[in-house]
Amino acid sequence: MIQNKNDYIEYLNRDRIALQVSNNTFSNKLRNLFFPNPVWKFQRLMRKLEYYVNCKNKGIYKFYILYLRYRYRLISVKLNFSIPINIFGPGLSIVHYGTIIINYTSRIGANCRMHACVNIGASGGEIQGPILGDNVYIAPGAKIFGNIRIPNNTAIGANAVVNKSFEKEHTIIAGIPAKVIGSVDITKLIRHE
Repeated sequence: MIQNKNDYIEYLNRDRIALQVSNNTFSNKLRNLFFPNPVWKFQRLMRKLEYYVNCKNKGIYKFYILYLRYRYRLISVKLNFSIPINIFGPGLSIVHYGTIIINYTSRIGANCRMHACVNIGASGGEIQGPILGDNVYIAPGAKIFGNIRIPNNTAIGANAVVNKSFEKEHTIIAGIPAKVIGSVDITKLIRHE
């Protein structure tokens, strides 16, 4: 969670690297100015809102936070995201815009790479959502729900329904209901790590 200005800058830099958004050349700067990546725009706004809510939630900043929340809501609806703040660690890569729904009690570690049509939430009557470790790859259509834990360095397959905890790292989880189907070198799926 962002606790100070240095954290904010670190989160932004790691998210930029994860999304492979470059500002190094003039042509990249020009392209980003006229054709900005909408997911990068969303993630930048999310990190800014997290910073102000966590670090500057006093006085006149409260009005600015209201404005940021309004903008965040607009871009969330446009991209079809339902993602609360303070869920993800640094290095988030949302690969495509499209339906992504995440419960406010879920926690996801650093270097998460996520595709469209993902649903992460609590299950029947429970409040706590899933807790995912660092370096987790979530393929399109995955559903992860319940008071469960997913370890570091895990890949979750397309359309998997994950409703129980797993303990072993470096595994691929897939199927309905999900089970371990093999091992994985997570650096081949999350290349910025």
